[in-house]
Amino acid sequence: MKCAMKHLVCALCLWGSYLAGAQPYVPEGYTELARSDEEFTSAKLVPAQDGEQYGVALLFEGSNDLHYYADAKSAPLAGMELTVKAEAEGLTFGEPRLPQSSIFQDPALGKPINVFVGQFQVFIPLTTVPGSNQTYPVTVTIDGLTCTSTACLPPFTQTLTLDLTPAAADWVSVETSAPQAAGTSKSAASAKPIIWGNVIRYLFLALIAGILINAMPCVLPVIPIIIMRLVEQSRQSTSQRLLSGVSFCLGIILFFAGFAAVAAVINVTTGSAISLNSMFRDPNLAIGLFLLIVLFALVMLDFLPLLLPSAVSGHQTRGSGAGAALGTGFFAAILSIPCTGALLGSVLVWAQTQPIWVSSLCILLMGVGMALPYALIIANPALLNRLPKPGAWMEHFKKTCGFLLLFIAVKLSLAALPKERLINVLLYGVVFSFCVWVWGTWVTFSTPARKKWGVRLGMLVLAVVAGLWLLPSHTALVPWQSYDALAIKQAADKDQPVLIKFTADWCSNCKVLDRRVYQSKDVADLIEAKGVLPIMADTTSKNFPATLDLSAVYGEAGNVPVTILLLPGQAPVKLGGIFQKQTLTDILSALPTVKTKTR
Repeated sequence: MKCAMKHLVCALCLWGSYLAGAQPYVPEGYTELARSDEEFTSAKLVPAQDGEQYGVALLFEGSNDLHYYADAKSAPLAGMELTVKAEAEGLTFGEPRLPQSSIFQDPALGKPINVFVGQFQVFIPLTTVPGSNQTYPVTVTIDGLTCTSTACLPPFTQTLTLDLTPAAADWVSVETSAPQAAGTSKSAASAKPIIWGNVIRYLFLALIAGILINAMPCVLPVIPIIIMRLVEQSRQSTSQRLLSGVSFCLGIILFFAGFAAVAAVINVTTGSAISLNSMFRDPNLAIGLFLLIVLFALVMLDFLPLLLPSAVSGHQTRGSGAGAALGTGFFAAILSIPCTGALLGSVLVWAQTQPIWVSSLCILLMGVGMALPYALIIANPALLNRLPKPGAWMEHFKKTCGFLLLFIAVKLSLAALPKERLINVLLYGVVFSFCVWVWGTWVTFSTPARKKWGVRLGMLVLAVVAGLWLLPSHTALVPWQSYDALAIKQAADKDQPVLIKFTADWCSNCKVLDRRVYQSKDVADLIEAKGVLPIMADTTSKNFPATLDLSAVYGEAGNVPVTILLLPGQAPVKLGGIFQKQTLTDILSALPTVKTKTR
């Protein structure tokens, strides 16, 4: 619990420093290893004890997106995975013990990889522990590469030192898993012996952590929905109130049970541990969450007469009201995810190093803890009687919640998406909302069946076609570099051809040109074979360097798209608007082929 509260305090301090314009936050006693804007990672070297073994440990603290690569297979380059080495004259160290890794959906590779992120420990055991009062200067070297969801930082090598006096050391207790042999599919959790004292302690912490989730800011958007459900339950009979209340609590527990099942499958098949925040690092899961929240918002706005609005209005039957309560509970658990990283971090990481039944029970107890306060309220009629009486205010309150959910959908779930994909997802959100509105309001129960299903089938086809067009991630075939006037000049001085694509986020024709020309493998292969330097010149804002140079340097009025080729010994070639792919390939084909490739 101390670790969870420490992580929470760290997050609050980081946010406060950001608002105050203070220096970047680094935990006290830690050395910063890497930073990218608000994302950071740091480490501290301490004397440590893992079970019966003594040694030193690196305690890592960091934000939830800046990650290390856990193995050579995941790292983008050989040798870029996290490695540590301890040295001290007179002491001998064993192999470092790395923690269980987390699963990260790498947008560049398009597949899940193993990473270390946030708070974790690396233990380096001593093969022998001298009993004298002699002090040994210990040096630990850390090598690795850190990346966020959108970019990688330069590889680094950092050394930390510690004066270790074994006879008088203040040994810090850590828990790590022994190194796993390469090619072994069995997880460390399945081989680790059960320590019943720790199991009972962590199960209790899981229950308490689940209760505390209800005080997290991320749950606030769903509180109005819960209040409306409690108001509705206050005027139900005892049996209806209990059925609806139990369904709501089961919805919360059902989400955590599903997560426990997924975590167990991943642990058994890969030996890796995952976190609740992993879904926000997976673009596809983030988009799915965005659409789910938008759907709930449209329900609150009466675009779609599903169970929840009808139940709130009192028009649903007993059974369907229970179904609505189940869905609301599940939704409340989903919205709690972003705030649970620090609070549940130590419990969740520990749980997934244990046997499957222990980890599953631990995760399930988190859901029980989150549901417990609502169960107590529903079971106490006196508390429900103090709630406001149902009335017209509920309709206004419900629609206000709908707009709040739309705000949360964009702010919460799409933060990690690349800019271009973010725009496409938001566009699809508009199409999706239109389809839901037509589905829910253009037909009624009295509409003839043929017309009803014709309208709904048309909206389903529109939603699917628009999704296939807007939602997939398109990997750039051309290795574009950001606009840099100096890099362009240096390439021209070396007689290297340069292709500058002037574009803008708001330019529809630019996206058409990309699909017709620059998403072609033939064009990408020619750019590589001819040694052309491809430059992406972003003119989205009037103050961007590319915007200013488009007029001042290249004499264009500012209209995009425009492609400018700087060819050795020739005047600049300008291709404006949407041109044919053949036009560009003819120009590139006339250039000499180079042996050295640019990518």
